[in-house]
Amino acid sequence: MARPVEFDENKVLTNAMEQFWREGYEASSVQKLLDCTGINRGTLYNSFGDKDTFFKSCIDQYSKIIDQQIESSLKNLKLNPWDAINAYFEEAVLNISNRHRSMGCLLVNSLCESINYDKDMKKVVRGSLSSIRKAIVARLKEAQSKGKLRKGVTVEFAADVLMNTLHGVRVNSRDGKNSKQLKELIAYSIDSLKK
Repeated sequence: MARPVEFDENKVLTNAMEQFWREGYEASSVQKLLDCTGINRGTLYNSFGDKDTFFKSCIDQYSKIIDQQIESSLKNLKLNPWDAINAYFEEAVLNISNRHRSMGCLLVNSLCESINYDKDMKKVVRGSLSSIRKAIVARLKEAQSKGKLRKGVTVEFAADVLMNTLHGVRVNSRDGKNSKQLKELIAYSIDSLKK
């Protein structure tokens, strides 16, 4: 009887996630995924399924990072709503490594890529993005109830502005803007919504 192949699933998913993040879904061939993970083709298909299923597992891995960022910022009830929103941007954009910042965002990159033709893939990516928006909306509702949201601005519109800012700064970071420039863009967007 053949011995089961042993590997560190978390490490494999992280390495594959970074490959997809760096080069995109289309450019990440199965061979590139095998090279970056150190597993063989049989292990990939037996343990993770086809490339689509593997990509979805990598999105789940990326979502765990997002969930940690949301927990420590937007869901931190010790912070007032605007401080929590600021903290999220710090966690998600500014306090990450230069290497990861220069890669942009796996979710945003994926939405801009050809996965858009695949409804299932789009649903997975949008599901991860919606968890961010949902947490932002909760804090904006709190800001509104405390009279801290600019008059005439709805919670939904403010959430759209903040999500647009998040996507924009991630694209700008991929384009080479430094953390100081990104921080200024973030501060401007947030300040435009505060009362």
